[in-house]
Amino acid sequence: MKVLITGANGFIAKNLRVTLNKMPQIEVLEYFKNDSIEKLHSLIKEADFVFHLAGINRPEKVDDYYDGNSNFTQTLIDIIKRNNKKIPILLSSSTQVGNGSDYAKSKEESEKIIEKYALDHDISCFIYRLPNVFGKWSKPNYNTVIATWCYNITRDIEIKVDNPDKELTLAYIGDVVHAFIKHLYVTQSDELYYEISNIYKKTLGEIEQLLYTFRASRQNLLIPNIAKGFERVLYATYLSFLPINKFSYKLSGYQDARGTFYEILKTVDSGQLGISTTKPGVTRGNHYHNTKNEKFLVIKGKALIELRDIFSKEIIQYNVSGDDLEIVEMIPGYTHNITNTGDEEMVLLIWANENYDPKKPDTNFVEV
Repeated sequence: MKVLITGANGFIAKNLRVTLNKMPQIEVLEYFKNDSIEKLHSLIKEADFVFHLAGINRPEKVDDYYDGNSNFTQTLIDIIKRNNKKIPILLSSSTQVGNGSDYAKSKEESEKIIEKYALDHDISCFIYRLPNVFGKWSKPNYNTVIATWCYNITRDIEIKVDNPDKELTLAYIGDVVHAFIKHLYVTQSDELYYEISNIYKKTLGEIEQLLYTFRASRQNLLIPNIAKGFERVLYATYLSFLPINKFSYKLSGYQDARGTFYEILKTVDSGQLGISTTKPGVTRGNHYHNTKNEKFLVIKGKALIELRDIFSKEIIQYNVSGDDLEIVEMIPGYTHNITNTGDEEMVLLIWANENYDPKKPDTNFVEV
């Protein structure tokens, strides 16, 4: 199947293109903003399906809304007719239709053009009235406030929130692409108008707070819950706006005669991760926890890990190595230590079930 995308260099189109390009038996035909009408004629002759995503959001002149939206949509339909083609079309429209703005009027005119084409030629078409769409490759000061804020906050530019209680209806680009692609395989439909089923309703204040939380996580190492929901997709979007000179950041650690220790990250409800280095022959630990628990993983060098129930004399030993990865649990009520038994620096990865609190360390020193 040959799939034509108009406005192929736009935010939604880029995300759609990269997904379609991974799909077998799909050939993507791309029509860009400054391409000639002759090229559009040529592409229409080949196309089996059209994603009509070309459009104008923020023109210099009001007339540009109509030239870039409704007039271009009519041109597309005229070319299809001239080539005697009956091609399903998916049109990207907007939930702003009906608000009286020239942008909304031009989008509504585009919808009517597609609707007439579908009815006159008995061909299935799909009109999506999209809310604020956000995600990677969106443009600041153009697509959405999220794009603008992500751009500014990652560059330490102040943002202004006039009405933090204002609620936005949002759709994530991944959900939009998924919804669009389904129509390639179910082209027969009596429905004409569609909405994205998975949307988010968030206030400007909520979005602002989350974005600043993401930025602060490099200093306090506290990662919010970004495994699911809105936080997951907003964080992915935030990261996509990082300047290339900010892809990395330094950790602050502790160093003494034994070696070093660094906290890597902390979580809201799943503990924290750290890493330590220990010099040859050096022993760390000799303490137990009442409730806190840890997992030790030597990733470089050799070590002896010892544990003992504080009411027993029996010592349990594990000889571990970075050459044969093995996690050893630090059990509550068992005093434990770790000794570098190799000739080189030993590197230990440590997970603890809770974030370290210096006021309540739950650490009690007892020799193994």
